[in-house]
Amino acid sequence: MTLSKSQYIRGLQCQKSLWLYKKSPELRDTPSQAQESLFDTGYQVGDLAKELFPHGMEIEFDSSDFDGMVRKTRELIESGVEIIYEAAFKEDGIFAMADILVKEHGMWNMYEVKASTGVKEYHLNDASIQWYALSKAIKLNRSYIVHINNQYERFGALNVQEFFTLADVTKSVLEKQDAIKQQLLEMAEMLKGDVPTIDIGEHCSDPHTCDFMGHCWKHIPTKNSVFDISYAMGKQWQLYAQGVLSIEDVPDDFHLGTNARLQIQHHKSQEIKIDMDKIKAFLNTIEYPINFFDFETFQNAIPRFDNQRPYAQMPFQYSLHILHEDGTLQHKEFLGDENSDPRRELSLQMLQDITPTGSIIAYNQSFEQTQIKSLALACKDISNELLALNERFIDLAHPFQYKHYYHPNFQGKYSIKIVLPTLFPNDEALDYTKLGSIQNGGDAMETFANLHLLKDKSQLAEIKKDLLAYCRLDTLAMVRIWEKLHKIDQEIIKN
Repeated sequence: MTLSKSQYIRGLQCQKSLWLYKKSPELRDTPSQAQESLFDTGYQVGDLAKELFPHGMEIEFDSSDFDGMVRKTRELIESGVEIIYEAAFKEDGIFAMADILVKEHGMWNMYEVKASTGVKEYHLNDASIQWYALSKAIKLNRSYIVHINNQYERFGALNVQEFFTLADVTKSVLEKQDAIKQQLLEMAEMLKGDVPTIDIGEHCSDPHTCDFMGHCWKHIPTKNSVFDISYAMGKQWQLYAQGVLSIEDVPDDFHLGTNARLQIQHHKSQEIKIDMDKIKAFLNTIEYPINFFDFETFQNAIPRFDNQRPYAQMPFQYSLHILHEDGTLQHKEFLGDENSDPRRELSLQMLQDITPTGSIIAYNQSFEQTQIKSLALACKDISNELLALNERFIDLAHPFQYKHYYHPNFQGKYSIKIVLPTLFPNDEALDYTKLGSIQNGGDAMETFANLHLLKDKSQLAEIKKDLLAYCRLDTLAMVRIWEKLHKIDQEIIKN
């Protein structure tokens, strides 16, 4: 049975995953939007890397005719072509494709392109199995991992030579060759039998999240399992090894940290913890007018604008609710143009919209403060005004992060997506699932990053409407959470 390179890598991570992939592919999980986005990024980076070695010949991918791809590769080599993209080889039970193959002084250099910013161990396994297959058909010289240089900063036209880093991994690849033959024999033997008896473990997500977790993890409770214990420092696996699957069954004498133990205790008792003295002290640090503020950011693996680095977070949108002391609530917002760098226009509008005095409230303020610092670097002429905003931030996550307010439904977490539906379980106006196509920050990030590619104007308008609605809910949620804390304080005072 022939294995592809990716199937071999899958088998290294888990032989049961490989068996299921070959014998029961219908059990695979549906790829998430984030996973699809990663694939798209990989294709884009791979295409760009061809510019490092221009004027090559490409083997067109054909899933119905791998043998034809191998044949075309052989024909190009025999005809004297010296640069081949997606060269295909089928040798000794392995089908492998080299991203870029370059002939130099009568030998071939192999280039494996990755959209990451460094060389990882599984990249070496990728390159090693490619070397194993290719070396049986052609004479190889060097093996390289081509990855993104995260220190590159674009100015003007993209400089492909500076954008990519070529890491020579030949030594590591050669060291792995002896083990590959035995690994392939073991995988081939395994595939002849029944599904391997391999339990779940940390290998399920290392180095990749397995797409058979829905099948292999079906015996784990969907809610309140030991894997829902926060801050457990990997001790979930110790509990699992003892046969403990549910939080309810965690022994009282099992050693866990304070936060994890608090989560378990309150789950069992279903008691709500409110430390009103600390909540009141927190509320007393907030000054009117209160600016409830939230950024949305996007990332590009390949920088589109000047003064942009690979994968740098780029603020493109914000929502701002301003609560005045008389109870008046204003809303202001900004959404950048998808075809241009939004940072300067956003910065100028933000400085105008945020009140000159009063607190600025964010949920996990370090994110907003970090983005403002990056905006200050991009807009040096207004950097002082931007950085001055950071001195006024207060983190609304604080009373939840430090368990001054703790509800069993928080499950040890304190993100706004957990806190909000717990505090307001029946308020549809605060329900993210009632929104349109954008229901979380990941949706917003991935959608805006590719929005410039969308040609349908009606669809574009609908997506922008959804982006505005999502970000608006983020800051409205903060207003309502603040009001909830303030109401608890007032009720205690009355009593």
